[in-house]
Amino acid sequence: MYLVIDIGGTFAKYALMDEAGTIFDKNKKPAPRTNLADFEQMLFSIIEEQDLSVIDGIAISCPGIIDIDTGTIYQGGSFPFLHEVNLVKILGGKYGKSVSIENDGKCAAMAELWLGSVRGKKDAIVLVLGSGVGGGIIMDGKVHRGVNLSAGEVSYVMNGFDPTSKKASFVGYECSAVRMVQQIAKLKQLENLNDGEAVFEFINQQDADAMAIFDEYCLHLAVQILNLQYILDPELFAIGGGISSQPILLDRLNWAIKEIKKNNPHHAASPNLVLCEYRNDANLYGALYHYLNR
Repeated sequence: MYLVIDIGGTFAKYALMDEAGTIFDKNKKPAPRTNLADFEQMLFSIIEEQDLSVIDGIAISCPGIIDIDTGTIYQGGSFPFLHEVNLVKILGGKYGKSVSIENDGKCAAMAELWLGSVRGKKDAIVLVLGSGVGGGIIMDGKVHRGVNLSAGEVSYVMNGFDPTSKKASFVGYECSAVRMVQQIAKLKQLENLNDGEAVFEFINQQDADAMAIFDEYCLHLAVQILNLQYILDPELFAIGGGISSQPILLDRLNWAIKEIKKNNPHHAASPNLVLCEYRNDANLYGALYHYLNR
């Protein structure tokens, strides 16, 4: 049995899983953004709730750039105090268990590679749509990391550049699903600006104002999908994240690609888009897959 922990921006989800990926128990705790001591205490409390005699190892999904060989975290995403922290040594030393850690976006890609939509594929790209654009690149049946461990960090790709100001726009901003939802929620004067379900009610009803923002979002994302198709030429793109549960997303992304190609006839690429099979639990499955295949 393995204890798998997915550190998210708001909660740390955790589950007991076996090597086949079966989840036996699952829960979550608030993930403190205050300081390292509070954060460590949260992890300790999760581990100490378990019967450690049946735990063979601990697998962690975490934001940031991760050196999987040493277990060191760089940057840390929403948790800047994790920069240069080695959770593998901290937890392994304290509890005497084997510990692995992997980047959350790459975990999502590994979940799809192991049991999901890109299983058996040689080359694929997994895009996870959330506050930014995360995910992973599958090359020759493996997650590609790159020399600086940042392959697949699509949020940092520039979407435009002003040579006068030297300022760039970035995919993480233009293709932020959270930003798109908040734009529509604000326009529709919703009390909760993060109410994605209410926002997609407007979209699914073809509300003109909501569709204008949603279509612009899909066009920005389609541009990057086409760019990645030319650069890496994958067999398919698997689209994940919370909004991927909305069927209209795939429809409008395919529409956006056709619109771009229609208005730019030199385009020859025809990306193949599918939805990720794992959404909310993807990082749990991917973290376990990484642990088992170290």
